Amino acid sequence: MSPVRAFKLCLSAAVAALLACACADDIGPAPASLLADGAPSSLGAAYRLGIGDKLKITVFGEDTLSGPVEVNAAGQVALPLAGDVPAEGKTLPQFRDAVTARLSDGYLKNPKVTVEISNYRPIYVHGEVKNGGEFNYKTGLKLRDAVAMAGGYTYRANQSTFILIRDGVGEVSVPANGTVSLLPGDNIRIPERFF
Repeated sequence: MSPVRAFKLCLSAAVAALLACACADDIGPAPASLLADGAPSSLGAAYRLGIGDKLKITVFGEDTLSGPVEVNAAGQVALPLAGDVPAEGKTLPQFRDAVTARLSDGYLKNPKVTVEISNYRPIYVHGEVKNGGEFNYKTGLKLRDAVAMAGGYTYRANQSTFILIRDGVGEVSVPANGTVSLLPGDNIRIPERFF
């Protein structure tokens, strides 16, 4: 290898290291919990409701109290008789119990309530993708799927890492190796590569 070529390679590596250090001040590393492939199970009883989730509430024997609802901008669900029931941050069983308690409080005797999610809140993909924006969430969604929905990478995209903004986690840099499952409400930014 010629001395000029060796110098250029060393210079490129040094600049890349400096840029990585400059970017690392704002964004933390991915927590180990993100690197485990646990999203499908986390959408079970542990899934936390958020603004934009669409639910189907069924009150046995009470058709007028049953039907589709959405978690509104205040993080609540408006229900007949029960009024506004807080939903944001609650699991499905916690929310069901809150609805049951409200309906039991002078309206119905021993109500039987079921709650299911009919549509999860969307994910957002932006940065170095061809058509960034808001996309419908599907269970088991991976980064490669989200990038495909956004039209694929641009030629400037850094395909080795991405920035993930998630409620309860914050903003973290995550390796784009297919081990991270996305959750409803995730915000994904594909950064630009420097070389």
